[in-house]
Amino acid sequence: MKSVKFLSVVAAAALAATAALAAAPVKEVESAKGKVLAGENGMTLYTFKKDAKGVSNCNDDCAKNWPPLMAASDAKADGAYSIIDRKDGKKQWAKDGMPLYYWVKDKKAGDITGDGVGGNWELAKP
Repeated sequence: MKSVKFLSVVAAAALAATAALAAAPVKEVESAKGKVLAGENGMTLYTFKKDAKGVSNCNDDCAKNWPPLMAASDAKADGAYSIIDRKDGKKQWAKDGMPLYYWVKDKKAGDITGDGVGGNWELAKP
């Protein structure tokens, strides 16, 4: 009987650990413009108007200024969060199909200096 209880506890812990790995590395934070999405590091995330659902059009020099929110090769889609394939073969997180990016000029958690840049970048909203 003890071994059955122990196995149940181990199975539940393994399931919880798997669920934690599957979740997108995104959280909601408060900004000067209300709630926005941020990476696990607290840095604001953005979307690019020139992207299409499931397609990143920010590559090469663009991606140097707007680093993609990269997904591990074993990451799994989770609700509104999906994983897209980038032109370079790497994986990137997207929300509602729209790829997510950081902005290199944001220096600390809560900065939103990328909002509206070039008329093409918007805060990622929950």
